[in-house]
Amino acid sequence: MLYLLSEWMGFEGVFNLVRYQTFRAGATLLTALLIGLIIGPRFIDLLRVRQGKGQPIREDGPQTHLAKRGTPTMGGLMILTSLSLALLLWMNLSNPFVWACIAVTLGFGLIGFLDDYDKVAKSSHAGVPGRVRLLLEFVVAGIAAWIVVGQINTFLYIPFFSGRGVELGWFYYIFAALVMVGAGNAVNLTDGLDGLATMPVIIAAGTFAIISYLAGRADYSAYLGIPHVPGAGELAIFCAAIMGAGLAFLWFNAPPAAVFMGDTGSLALGGALGAIAVASHHEIVLGVVGGLFVFEALSVIIQVFWFKRTGKRVFRMAPIHHHFEQLGWSESKVVIRFWIVSIVLALLGLATLKLR
Repeated sequence: MLYLLSEWMGFEGVFNLVRYQTFRAGATLLTALLIGLIIGPRFIDLLRVRQGKGQPIREDGPQTHLAKRGTPTMGGLMILTSLSLALLLWMNLSNPFVWACIAVTLGFGLIGFLDDYDKVAKSSHAGVPGRVRLLLEFVVAGIAAWIVVGQINTFLYIPFFSGRGVELGWFYYIFAALVMVGAGNAVNLTDGLDGLATMPVIIAAGTFAIISYLAGRADYSAYLGIPHVPGAGELAIFCAAIMGAGLAFLWFNAPPAAVFMGDTGSLALGGALGAIAVASHHEIVLGVVGGLFVFEALSVIIQVFWFKRTGKRVFRMAPIHHHFEQLGWSESKVVIRFWIVSIVLALLGLATLKLR
């Protein structure tokens, strides 16, 4: 809104600041953070009143989690509200990448909301059937992939090799959708402890704010040997909105959590990261930066696969963060150490920009 207004004013005077993506990224982060902090307390009170017993806690999970009964879920609504308002205020809404990422974020958020609502209403862990949820996610991701691929080529670029890519042709549409759905569900699986998913998402968003900005600049992308994607720089502002909304949520989600993100938030944020990675042509780098999410998802896949074949478990409990809890690590120790891993992986991801 402000960008279009400033453009209409000819970027004269103070409106000239709005021309710069770096300024708008900082302003978006602060706006989303402020909105989140303001609406947070009333939002949580409303969720607590409407939900009563809050998110169901699994009886077969870590026993320390039983004390969290009564904590409201769907805190992702708070994240999506502050994120959306900040985006509408500061982003260039004529950019197609923006609408593709918004479609995934809000679309996945709606799917997660339906899942959370079903769980709370029925006091059950079942939620929306898995196949139905995946089908809806692929529909949303497919639409976003169609929008994004219409603006870029169908090459899959390989890190550490300057300008090297594999032409995927029509399969790239499927691959792009897989990245978005996979990222959404990986973050969803990671969201099992207070603050565990939120900070790694913030770290990944900060990393991709840098990557997308550089990919959107012809001079920087040529110097670094990364694919140039005209218009991708606007996604740095989207990443900043994720960071601001995430920090505001973390204020209330810090142990002991006053609210849980729920599938409403985790699916939306993961899907957003996947969409941003596809739009900036750094899909493989997302696997590095979001390596923690990948590891969490793999731990579940390995556990289920091995248990069905042998009747034995590889981990004491999956996802992997519960395994460490069962080894005797406190929840805060697991969370902080996983944050450290996320920071290291983010640095490795940034290193791929220059090591080519």
